[in-house]
Amino acid sequence: MILSERRVTLKSRGQVEKMRTAGRLVADVLDRLSEEVAPGVTTADLDRVAAEMIRRAGAIPSFVGAPGPLAPYRHTICVSIDDEVVHGIPGRRRIEAGEVVSIDAGAIIDGWHGDAARTFVVGEVPAEVALLVDETKRALEAGIAAAQPGRTIGDIAAAVESVALEHGYGVLREYGGHGIGTEMHEEPFVPNYRGAGRGRKLEVGLCLAIEPMFTLGRHDVRVRDDGWTVATVDGSIAAHWEQTIAIMPDGPEVLTVNGRDVSLSDVRHV
Repeated sequence: MILSERRVTLKSRGQVEKMRTAGRLVADVLDRLSEEVAPGVTTADLDRVAAEMIRRAGAIPSFVGAPGPLAPYRHTICVSIDDEVVHGIPGRRRIEAGEVVSIDAGAIIDGWHGDAARTFVVGEVPAEVALLVDETKRALEAGIAAAQPGRTIGDIAAAVESVALEHGYGVLREYGGHGIGTEMHEEPFVPNYRGAGRGRKLEVGLCLAIEPMFTLGRHDVRVRDDGWTVATVDGSIAAHWEQTIAIMPDGPEVLTVNGRDVSLSDVRHV
């Protein structure tokens, strides 16, 4: 994901509050979908629930119309299962027990975006798969904690990668977090691994979507023939977590929450 440096924007406190409104809606949508994810449910069923919630709130789904290599995206959420990491297209596929389901959702309110993702475990899975889901979420939390004013994008990346290195997980290279505001994807790109430099300084008012994507195997991925779904080349299971944050004087503020912390008990064995 290569974005233009000209698109970096710093938000005022008032603009951050507008993004918080969108973020709360996204959190509400993911909370509701956590109740809907179950064996036999189709990914299109989940998409329909999300679309109804977002439209009923007077908001616009962020993903609809996003440009792609073959055609614009037509759905409200992305649903990625097992070896699919991100950008899975909702459709007729039915969720089965033992699968790992990652859901990415976004909403626009008054022109401002919120963007978040969670990974759900459906029923019982091997211990290493459950740990992958847990540790990817912990990497997200580590990345957020590192997003302090005066530090750098590289500090976020290092915090995220450090969790992956503890377990030998694959860390995607081509995909990562991003700036966010009146556009869903703004500069800067937020990698999940250490690079050659420290990257952009974290200034007050910078809003970011931090999103670790780990695999149980290698980091290599490919885009399937649908032009959207990103899957691991080796077929290994993947997990994806994301929150939208704002860099504020006292530290990072998570905008995609609704007053209730998302604990691991909320997302495992649904």
